[in-house]
Amino acid sequence: MKISTAWLQLKYEKLRLLVALGGISFAVVLIFMQLGLRAALFDSAVALHSKLQGDIFLVSPRSTALIAMDNFSERRLYQSLAFEEVESVVPIYLGFAQWKNPQTRNYWRNIYVIGFELGDKVFDLPGVKENLDKLKIPDVVLFDEASRAEFGPIVSEFKRQGIVITEIGDRGPSNRRIRVEGLFQLGTSFGADGNLLTSDLNFLRIFPQRPKGYINLGIIKLKPGYDVIKICEKFKKYYPTDIKVLSKQELMEQEKKYWDSSTPIGFIFGFGVVLGIIVGIIIVYQILYSNLSEHLGEYATLKAIGYKHSYLLSVVFQESLILAIFGYIPGFVIASGMYNVAKNATLLPVAMELTRALFVLVLTFLMCFSSGAIAVRKLQEADPADIF
Repeated sequence: MKISTAWLQLKYEKLRLLVALGGISFAVVLIFMQLGLRAALFDSAVALHSKLQGDIFLVSPRSTALIAMDNFSERRLYQSLAFEEVESVVPIYLGFAQWKNPQTRNYWRNIYVIGFELGDKVFDLPGVKENLDKLKIPDVVLFDEASRAEFGPIVSEFKRQGIVITEIGDRGPSNRRIRVEGLFQLGTSFGADGNLLTSDLNFLRIFPQRPKGYINLGIIKLKPGYDVIKICEKFKKYYPTDIKVLSKQELMEQEKKYWDSSTPIGFIFGFGVVLGIIVGIIIVYQILYSNLSEHLGEYATLKAIGYKHSYLLSVVFQESLILAIFGYIPGFVIASGMYNVAKNATLLPVAMELTRALFVLVLTFLMCFSSGAIAVRKLQEADPADIF
């Protein structure tokens, strides 16, 4: 009967109920989108990190993120070979270059170029291993097939012709003519719309101003059986302050921290979640307060015939529960569809996750119950002596 009372009160004004559910659904969608884009920000930022095959990583202490990697001497990397625990090392070059759209011939766009020393398996990426031998040829690169369409119809042209020829450089006389002879898959991020993979020698041909021997990232692979954490701590004590030693997890956390706290993007997404919660609380409060005001006489009557104040409170909180459930369901469905739209439009890894769905469901309950806790103060006015 308690649930029936709460439901009957809500559906008494059907239009108001629909408006309330629409408002709650809007707040749920807003929260879902902010959390989804924030997760995509972090996932795309560490996509390359997660595919690196290594145990310990060396970077310059002035490096903050992949899009802002400073150089350091590769001699520091090769010094680690003096330790018996080290199996191999791989130097990585990173940088942005101007890519010339081979179709329009006059449209340039920044593309992220990754150069590495060919040899051991470095990247756990589809399309890299089978194309390693091609990268030994001068001016040959692999193109990320998950790059944005603004770079041109590279994937379709490659599948049709087996090769794509274009230019890359600084849009000046030092432009380099390159050949795409293979595809791999990494994906876009908030920092890079497209990616190229090539050898370290080809990288230095593309960036002639970069001195050989100054790298952006050093990868250290340990021999089997050694504790990565202990060896990492050992290296941190060994290297001077001009080198920063990180485990793979620490490298990924540094990247996430940069996007979360050193750029406005992380703050904007977090603020959007808070804004969605505030909007939901206000909407639910207005609905509950209006219901209580209109039915204050009925509540006073229930008090007069013996119902306790706790029963009246339970009715209000049951209304909050009903609004939360029926507002969450359409919000979840709409957000799932919008995730697909955002993924197709941005090529970012925006996807619905079970943990996020449950988290937003809990937030919705808290949002509605908070509104109910504020609105129940109106019940204090439901005094039979005052009403009658």
